[in-house]
Amino acid sequence: MEMNQYLDMFIEESKEHIQAINDHLLVLENDPENVNLINEIFRSAHTLKGMAATMGFEDMAALTHEMENVLDQARNHKLVIDTDIMDVIFKCVDVLETMLYSIAGGGDGKEDVSHIVAALKAILKGELPVSIRQEDVSQPESASGKETAATAIAETAEDMRPYQLDEYEFTVIEQSIESGYHAYWIKTSVKDDCVLKAARAYMVYDNLESLGEIIKTTPSVEELEEEKFEKSFEIVLISKETEDKIEKTVMNVSEIEAVEVREIQPNAQHTASVQQQEEKQPAASVAPTKQPAAKGTKEEKTAAKAPVAKKSTTSKTIRVDIERLDVLMNLFSELVIDRGRLEQLARESGQSALMETVEHMSRISGDLQNIILTMRMVPVEQVFNRFPRMVRDLAKDLNKKINLEIVGADTELDRTVIDEIGDPLVHLLRNSLDHGVESAEERRAAGKPEEGLVQLKAYHSGNHVFIEVRDDGKGINREKVLKKALERGILTEQTASSLSNKQIYELLFASGLSTADQISDVSGRGVGLDVVKTKIESLGGSCSVDSNPGAGTTFLIQLPLTLSIISAMLVQVEDEKFAVPLSSIIETAVFSPDDIMHAHQQDVIDFRGRIVPLVSLKSIFNIPDSIEHKDNDISVVIVRKGDKMAGLVVDSFIGQQEIVLKSLGKYLTNVFAISGATILGDGQVALIIDCNALIK
Repeated sequence: MEMNQYLDMFIEESKEHIQAINDHLLVLENDPENVNLINEIFRSAHTLKGMAATMGFEDMAALTHEMENVLDQARNHKLVIDTDIMDVIFKCVDVLETMLYSIAGGGDGKEDVSHIVAALKAILKGELPVSIRQEDVSQPESASGKETAATAIAETAEDMRPYQLDEYEFTVIEQSIESGYHAYWIKTSVKDDCVLKAARAYMVYDNLESLGEIIKTTPSVEELEEEKFEKSFEIVLISKETEDKIEKTVMNVSEIEAVEVREIQPNAQHTASVQQQEEKQPAASVAPTKQPAAKGTKEEKTAAKAPVAKKSTTSKTIRVDIERLDVLMNLFSELVIDRGRLEQLARESGQSALMETVEHMSRISGDLQNIILTMRMVPVEQVFNRFPRMVRDLAKDLNKKINLEIVGADTELDRTVIDEIGDPLVHLLRNSLDHGVESAEERRAAGKPEEGLVQLKAYHSGNHVFIEVRDDGKGINREKVLKKALERGILTEQTASSLSNKQIYELLFASGLSTADQISDVSGRGVGLDVVKTKIESLGGSCSVDSNPGAGTTFLIQLPLTLSIISAMLVQVEDEKFAVPLSSIIETAVFSPDDIMHAHQQDVIDFRGRIVPLVSLKSIFNIPDSIEHKDNDISVVIVRKGDKMAGLVVDSFIGQQEIVLKSLGKYLTNVFAISGATILGDGQVALIIDCNALIK
């Protein structure tokens, strides 16, 4: 089998299983006697072992096999999971992840797992697990450790050799036996004077298939059909029938000279050598019933599945290169511009048949557009789900009690952005855990609960996604930040005196500035928050921080959806047209001059009991007056950013339209309150308003 074509699939599925193990382990730590959780972890580890063995990654297969042994003891109530055992299993997951990233990077996935295997074996013996340090994992590989780690896989391969079963087929047999089925090796010999050997082989195959699932034939099915065998052929069958029933079924076919049936069943000796105690996932060997086994002539790996696997359905998904989706999006963006132009021409022509055709085309292209946009969007959960484990480990290292709360994990973001925001969020979370949340003693002294709270929250606002990292710690020490900034020469004494608290907090994003008293593994080098700011800005977003001394700190990341096509309300101000993203709009309204009030040196309106400030787009963008007569009534677009609102004052509403978001180019970067531009159906250019920048 050519394995390279399956490598990407193996990597993606392995990531999912490792993440599933991580998630379940975090829950299991608080509920160590939950057998259902242990079973879920066991199944993921078992699947991972089978896939790794099939792909030839023996170190990964061997390590997951030893993990299985420990988990099997736990699910059979022969072992109680405690903190020390959890640490060893977590370390196993870390090493598996390291192996997987090595494979994904073109490596061979080899690691010295002897130290971890020794710890797992110590757990099975009832001994305290040996400590596992990170440097242990990276030590040069020893021959003895390597042999120990790969023993189970090697013995399994040896046991399967007489039947030419590979690791995948062995796993199918193993799972089937657990579910109450029997596995049989059947050798059938036809008579010497048989004329139609292929027909007889087909009849035997067909009859046996009616009794269960055939997972292997030697030679292959194709070779049987072409009569590419001498006198005998072999079949491996999963069934609930008896040996006698199977033998009679084969002998009922004419011109069959003899049949030999052997049951493949657990080997107690192999089990003892691997686990050193009772084991429920044994290797397979053969219990002879009549004669020595006859070896097959050719190995063929089939895709047949045992009855235990019948519940699983064929995958309904395919993986598509993100660059292809980019091309598809760009092509459709151009189509949307042409669609807008065609709609305008149809309206101007007044031809009903043409207008009906264009309307139908618009509906179809609208559905197509939604599908294309959805294909690119993935929930931020894909990034967030890696953090509970990280927070657990870091809190333990810092000797702090911390509860991570995740809100809005189903918020969707463009795939290209999802791939980039992981590292910035890691820096922010580590900052909150190290600098923000106090130790249990400090929190008790301050009258707070011992357990600190770190909240990771995501939500949509307009055509942006906001991600908050908030903690209930001690907040930012204003004077300490100022002192460090002055020492580093980031600002002068004269400048410092004029800065607001928020501006001082923003200095944390300056390169080389850190408020840590000493350098540690977690922080202190001043290369964290400036990296966050640089990365977020490279994605077209922004990052800010606010703090309340003694109550906590909040970091806010604003990211564009980076969608090429959005729904917008077109508005007019004097001779200029603007597009306001529909996702930012609450509603549109018209007010009389008498409804306008003045408060805090700003015009405001009463919108359903709330005082909403007015923002004049004409003033913001310095739009010159036109000579056209305008009504006295004031048209307002009510927009929001989170819980805050504002009213954008415009001259008139043009209507809703699908628009293509175009960048202003590298020469017009960071234009205030403008997120891009679009080309309208008549060829005019309309600027797209960034409502979030106008709401304070």
